[in-house]
Amino acid sequence: MSSSTALSARGSKLALLVVGLCWLAVLFDGLDMFIYGSVLPHLLETKTFGITPDEAGDLGSYATFGMLVGALTAGTIADRIGRKQLMIACVTLFSLASGICAVSGSLAVFGLGRTLAGVGLGGLLPTAISMVSDYAKGGRVAITIGVLMTAHHAGGILSAYVAKWLVDPFGWRSAFWVCVLPLLFVPVLLKLLPESLSFLVAKGRAEEARALAGRYEVELPAVAARKTAADRWDALLDLFRGGEWLQTLLYWLASFGGLLLVYGVATWLPTLMRTEGYELANALTFVVVFNLGGIVGMLVAGRAADRFGAPRISAIWFAFTAAGVYLLSVHMPMGVTTLVVFLTGVFLNSAQTMIYATVSIRSTPGNRATAVGWTSGMGRFGAVFGPWLGGQLLAAGNGDWGFTAFALAGVSSMVFIGIAALRSARQPQASSDQEKLVAAH
Repeated sequence: MSSSTALSARGSKLALLVVGLCWLAVLFDGLDMFIYGSVLPHLLETKTFGITPDEAGDLGSYATFGMLVGALTAGTIADRIGRKQLMIACVTLFSLASGICAVSGSLAVFGLGRTLAGVGLGGLLPTAISMVSDYAKGGRVAITIGVLMTAHHAGGILSAYVAKWLVDPFGWRSAFWVCVLPLLFVPVLLKLLPESLSFLVAKGRAEEARALAGRYEVELPAVAARKTAADRWDALLDLFRGGEWLQTLLYWLASFGGLLLVYGVATWLPTLMRTEGYELANALTFVVVFNLGGIVGMLVAGRAADRFGAPRISAIWFAFTAAGVYLLSVHMPMGVTTLVVFLTGVFLNSAQTMIYATVSIRSTPGNRATAVGWTSGMGRFGAVFGPWLGGQLLAAGNGDWGFTAFALAGVSSMVFIGIAALRSARQPQASSDQEKLVAAH
């Protein structure tokens, strides 16, 4: 074996190690995110803590609000302590927060646990994506991130099985104790996960970064120019100058509706399926099928967007999503319902990502990061609103309207992203970093 071949093999092994560790971390992230929705039907039926549907919706929003905080602060904290340390902190936080839920004796303490878990969940995903982007082999960043994103939906599948196997015989607390187990993964991250090359370079630890990059034949990232507060403010104002304000608002509204739909359905799918007359076991099976669809969708959407254009795929995906979600309000034969749930998962879980791709394509290279970041941030408010909305509808005795309301959110996102795409005359070339847009999700 030649020297260059040996180096390439070592580089591939390092990339595989980093992707594997990050995949497991995101798997635990998905488990913790979806576990609340999986145990929620049991909590409501047993009236745990005297919980009502509207309070259940509030609890779902606590986690998504925490995710908003975590996502907004992750970049700043990672720049201070490093990507590796932040990943470890996030895994530790959402694991301990699940422990708080498991031992909680009141709704307030349970809500605190879900809020803290959300902070950890919101900070982990963009940090993990940054890590695998650093170490992915050249030309394979997009597919590597696509594989990483499947872990989140695999965690959703795992949450359904945890609920099915443990909640009835051992109680709902056992499900949250399972979500504490990722603490055992922290020593593995400490020992095996290397620090981000981008962080080492940015912190001036050039020798350390150069040695690591050379040892494993990984490309050393360039030193990025540090933006001042004035630069960031000017980039934000650019989103509203020259008539761009309407385009920006359309993107923000599309993102709001998209994440309302994503997190509303993720929280309430089992419960709403119960209101449609399905047994609890079947309702949890739908969670598995829904997330299997999400895995397929993440791998398909990017290829479809490359061929037909991200704006068009985003609008079409939301149209199919709205139709699928609406059909779930109709009691159909089990086989048909399962197929509809799967297809809804395929389109729903990747439609939002296509909004970010659209924003990136329609933005100038110098303003792309700001445009995508703010579109994601505005969408996060929809993520907070979605679980709350489902709770309010159930509390008012309008559970049948739950799927209809979420379907309307899909229609609104289809309309907003469609109008924005039609209005845009500029189509600058997307940067090579476009594949990182899934971090905003």
